[in-house]
Amino acid sequence: MSADQEAQEDELLALASIYDEEEFRRAESGKEGEIHLCLELPPSFKLLVKGQNSTEHNVSFLPPLVLSFEFPADYPSASAPVFTVSSKWLTRVQITALCRRLDELWEENQGNVVLFTWMQFLKEETLDFLGIQSPLEIQSIESQPQCESGPKQAVDLSGEKSKDLDPRAVQEVDARTDILTQLLDFDEAQKQKVFDGKVFCCGICYSEKLGSDSLLFKECQHVYCKACMKEYFQIQIRDGKVQCLNCPEPKCMSMATPSQVKLLVGEDEFARYDRLLLQSSLDLMADVVYCPRMSCCMAVMVEPDSTMGICPACRYAFCTLCKRSYHGLSHCIATADELRSLRDEYMSVSEEGKKFLEKRFGRRVIQKAVEESFSTDWLKDNCKQCPCCGTNIQKVHGCNKMTCSSCQKYFCWICLGALSRVNPYSHFNNPSLPCYNQLFQGVEMDEEEGFGSDEDN
Repeated sequence: MSADQEAQEDELLALASIYDEEEFRRAESGKEGEIHLCLELPPSFKLLVKGQNSTEHNVSFLPPLVLSFEFPADYPSASAPVFTVSSKWLTRVQITALCRRLDELWEENQGNVVLFTWMQFLKEETLDFLGIQSPLEIQSIESQPQCESGPKQAVDLSGEKSKDLDPRAVQEVDARTDILTQLLDFDEAQKQKVFDGKVFCCGICYSEKLGSDSLLFKECQHVYCKACMKEYFQIQIRDGKVQCLNCPEPKCMSMATPSQVKLLVGEDEFARYDRLLLQSSLDLMADVVYCPRMSCCMAVMVEPDSTMGICPACRYAFCTLCKRSYHGLSHCIATADELRSLRDEYMSVSEEGKKFLEKRFGRRVIQKAVEESFSTDWLKDNCKQCPCCGTNIQKVHGCNKMTCSSCQKYFCWICLGALSRVNPYSHFNNPSLPCYNQLFQGVEMDEEEGFGSDEDN
């Protein structure tokens, strides 16, 4: 074995002992390989993606620079390694500058192995060398000039002519994929990898578990072991409380994502969760009704100002007001405003007038109009609507921080404003708001009760 071959083998063995397989990959031939280098970003590093709609994102990781190399026979005594540098988020101009700096480092260390020196430079000095600061601007594909072919000189995505670029500088750009999605997906995957390797104390069973065996609520950063959360999710789904899969921490309203739920529960349980979640969302949409056939119950979109619904599954045509077969212009159950007018008219007319209305609308319709209008009056006098979902809520006792029994959101009983999930009481502690110091306004306290009680309404 020659001196060069021995130096090459020693260098590769040293790098393999320092870096793991994800960072350093040696080919079977032994004379070539790839080095993946993730740069250390400063705290609060931002990514600015420019295009038709500019967006800004906080990231902790960016896809690695890839240094591909091959040793010539006379390395390191005479020749430098043959290499390319590739990146998904640097321009070819920037990558060209890196390639030229690697050449300079070889000239400074000619006759000695140089891969470790190159790796240290790329990993630790790239941002400063290129003058990259937060926010890092990334051009979207649609806003960049495309490469031209034919007799005209090709133009790089950064606008530089090809003759000024180093052929060893490779920009990994795929016109079919979104660069923002790639960068954010990589950042999320790296954050998950870091989380998986840490140890956390479960907030329910208080046992210490690895992050890979734990679940993180991203909004509040509370962590629980997967075993506890699986049981918690299963109970809530079995009871039909799919809107209540929130963080178990008292008064914390961070919600579990569907992907987190799917990860822990069985296939049948997730199918029930998905169906109930969709149904609860559709129930809040004014233009969605359900097919009245008990064997179907499919959601049906209704055209504006129309009383006819056609089920897309069973093709049943029905009246959206009375839920019977569509009857065209024939009368049926009236709307809420019409019921009120009908009640007032029925209560004020003579016996002959009442008989006429009963013949025109039907006695059952008249009776229901009277009952529903009284119910509407009672709701108007005793209830207020949740500002988030519109459910009627009656306040029986307690403070003015209300919790909707339907959507579980917090709101103020005085101004009907939605309250913060994390600290709903901050609304009553803000001097700039009209509800300042009005948490117990209008509350009648018993002699035995004090203001220390803090029960949800």
